[in-house]
Amino acid sequence: MIITTTPTIQGREIAEYKGLVFGEVVSGANFIRDFFASITDVIGGRSGAYESKLNASRKEALAELEKEARKIGANAVVGVSMEYQSMGGDKGMFIVVATGTAVVLR
Repeated sequence: MIITTTPTIQGREIAEYKGLVFGEVVSGANFIRDFFASITDVIGGRSGAYESKLNASRKEALAELEKEARKIGANAVVGVSMEYQSMGGDKGMFIVVATGTAVVLR
């Protein structure tokens, strides 16, 4: 399945718009990851543990988006955007949401 941020796909015609689709993932950080991230905050640098978790959550959100598009008969998703938001205050939860328009390409 083609998943793209662009509104069209070069060389392909959109035959049908199926509707909006979403992929949502809520992730929590664990105590060990929080501990190492706090050390990184003190000494500087990047938090590999959090970057890894965020990357995995982004992939999960896109997989969920694809699954939802397939359910409604689409073979591509255009206009995809990703949003990230923290939630749960000091509990270290965050949400990744992928949205796009499911379409059928010729």
